[in-house]
Amino acid sequence: MLMSRVQTTIRGSADDIGWLQKSPSRSPVKDGTGRFCQLLEMTKNGVHKLPDTFVYLLVPGLFSNLGPLYFVDTKKYFSGLGLNCYIARIHSEAAVETNARELKDYIEELYWGSRKRIMLLGHSKGGVDAAAAIAMFWTDLKEKVAGLVLVQSPFGGSPIAADILREGQIADLETRRILELFLCKIIKGDMRALEDLTYQKRHDFLSKYSLPAEFPIVSFHTEASKAPGVISTLSHIAHAELPWLSMPTGSVSEESTTGTRVPVVIPLAAVMAALALHLEFRYGEKSDGLVCRKDAEVPGSVVVKPERKLDHAWMVYSKGSDAPQMCEALITLLLEQEKKS
Repeated sequence: MLMSRVQTTIRGSADDIGWLQKSPSRSPVKDGTGRFCQLLEMTKNGVHKLPDTFVYLLVPGLFSNLGPLYFVDTKKYFSGLGLNCYIARIHSEAAVETNARELKDYIEELYWGSRKRIMLLGHSKGGVDAAAAIAMFWTDLKEKVAGLVLVQSPFGGSPIAADILREGQIADLETRRILELFLCKIIKGDMRALEDLTYQKRHDFLSKYSLPAEFPIVSFHTEASKAPGVISTLSHIAHAELPWLSMPTGSVSEESTTGTRVPVVIPLAAVMAALALHLEFRYGEKSDGLVCRKDAEVPGSVVVKPERKLDHAWMVYSKGSDAPQMCEALITLLLEQEKKS
């Protein structure tokens, strides 16, 4: 029994990474990296090609409720271009199928309110949730959605989620109890949010639901920098409101009792770099820290795989970066595919 657990622990996700690419029924992908780079350069030079005939919906990923600035810069950027842009306010720590149903309702609400089709861009689990909505409710949504961009999404699964939750390995029950305490008790989430990103759950879901072949999709995946300097990097990812603490002297104004918002700074980039190193050493796979590049490609999609080093949390914490322009270029590339379909 012990030896079996040891072997399961050691083997980890070695047999699962890239499983979707090995499938004999997998549709071939098309490399769109070169065209993406051209479009990105155009956007940086002030050439904008996205029309106002669509609604643009951004779908954030796991733990997005802990980062209130998630996608805010991108939404402002799109709005500044005169485009109708929204951030899907879903409970990101919910199960994939739960969020798929919420997104389906949200897409229909946006469509009936604007009479414009929806362009979707989902980051991380947000891309998985959005793809699930399309696959599960295609009959209801096929006239209302125009395409989907998945940014660093574990479409085939994540080795980090799988290695943490794998049954039959050493300390599997203890690990699950700790995660349940954090996900379910502290942040009021659902364990299925993480379970749904394991290889087994992704295999089960994709065996049951498939994306329509004619639906335009762009997959974007990256590799995290593992340079020594990144290990010491601190990342500003959110704000937290601290309770007011009374002082021994002085009066207290009503305004001061509402709390103080302070930046939350953690070594997030360093964590991503360490995880990327771990996945490369253990499995020999390139990743953004949480998602292996092989697992981020949707079969039949146009794939963008830039050389630039970007970790999985880049879109969340990199305030002031060119993330909004990259999102614009990705959706412009998607629009070109939509016109061809």
